[in-house]
Amino acid sequence: MRDPKPRTVSAAPFRDRVVHHALCSVIAPIFDRGFIFHSYANREGKGTHRAVARYERWRDRYRHVLRCDIYRYFPAIDHEHLKAAFRRRIACPQTLWLLDAIVDGSNRQEAVNLYYSGDDLFAPFERRRGLPIGNLTSQFFANLFLDGLDHFVTEVLHAPYLRYVDDFALFHDDPTVLADWRDRIATWLARRRLSLHPRKTVILETDVAATFLGYELMPGRRRLPEANVRRFRNRLSAWPARLHARAGRATARPGAPRVSSGTAMMNGGPLTKAAARPEAAPVLAIRRRAPPPGSARSRGFHPPVARPETGA
Repeated sequence: MRDPKPRTVSAAPFRDRVVHHALCSVIAPIFDRGFIFHSYANREGKGTHRAVARYERWRDRYRHVLRCDIYRYFPAIDHEHLKAAFRRRIACPQTLWLLDAIVDGSNRQEAVNLYYSGDDLFAPFERRRGLPIGNLTSQFFANLFLDGLDHFVTEVLHAPYLRYVDDFALFHDDPTVLADWRDRIATWLARRRLSLHPRKTVILETDVAATFLGYELMPGRRRLPEANVRRFRNRLSAWPARLHARAGRATARPGAPRVSSGTAMMNGGPLTKAAARPEAAPVLAIRRRAPPPGSARSRGFHPPVARPETGA
């Protein structure tokens, strides 16, 4: 995957994904009870829209923000530290065996050969690390891996703080306090073999426009960046052709998840000029098709079917 930046996305076989979903449905409630309120990724009732809304509320209250990002987060997650996080909440041997098997089965990720305190020459090459982007378990494990950071920032630093996976923000009126927090966070992360991104970790004034979780945020305004709108428009324009090519198949909705996610993203903020243009994308009408009378599906929900509009 190269849009918006090059990254390796892996998808497990279907039967493995069934196991992943079943496993997460069991362990997620156990771990979720220990998560802080303002951890917004991969949790029921959270998500990007609520994270952005919380960011805006604290932005309007404080004068400065420390924006942090972890350098190559998914490829850098250390397996030994991740397995230790499992064992702080899970005691069942069979469940731990399955969790370890999923982590050990991760395919090789891009190299993140960084040295930390106590390492010898070969330590970065001998330690297993990295989770594949694209699996439900990877998303959950990535959120769990930084749960300790959440408690450190909120209970030790006592900072106004929110996190979405590896993108997090701290707020204060004094930038020197934020600089001290940044150094203490870097020390905490180093003990877990993680590093702050040197370019994306910055201290900003809150009255300056900033991008957070895919939105351009300004005091009193929220909008989608032009690049995001253009990317969604290109995907949407290719969807009717794919739908037509797969006509007659049982699963003739190849682009529906992308359309749904893109629409939800746009519903979180005003459209940019690019999205507002009539030629921005083909017009699609989402209709409910009536099932045959007397059929089993006529007594229940029928999924919507997307069709290109034939008229103005």
